[in-house]
Amino acid sequence: MTEMFTGEWGLFLSAFISSTIAPGGSEAVLAYMVSQGHYSVNYLLALAVIGNTLGAMTTWWLGSLAAKKYPIASLLPEKKQKALHTVKEKGLWILFFSWLPVVGDAFCFAGGWLKLPLIPACLIILLGKLSRYAVVVWAFL
Repeated sequence: MTEMFTGEWGLFLSAFISSTIAPGGSEAVLAYMVSQGHYSVNYLLALAVIGNTLGAMTTWWLGSLAAKKYPIASLLPEKKQKALHTVKEKGLWILFFSWLPVVGDAFCFAGGWLKLPLIPACLIILLGKLSRYAVVVWAFL
């Protein structure tokens, strides 16, 4: 059981936390696990993508909640105001880049704030996360 928590669950939790407002290094965890060869690569990729997407959607949900409590965008910190403007300007597809360090979390928050459609937002975020983690897996095979 301990091995499963530090292995599979460790990867999932690392990916989830890395995609919320807390920093993390899920790419390093995934790369290590792929290089060890103890698990199916597709399984590891799925764990990382699902965990990271759920973390991003948590940030999206927090943005949605914040918009209800503080409907005036000027109350947001400068970083989130800039992300809000970018998401307004670029639209739903900017969420593909939610995997980017620093700004990715802000894009997800802004998407929730702007009440972008949930299912398309989730699918676009998932596609971006899958693309990023697929590159990590490919590099460490």
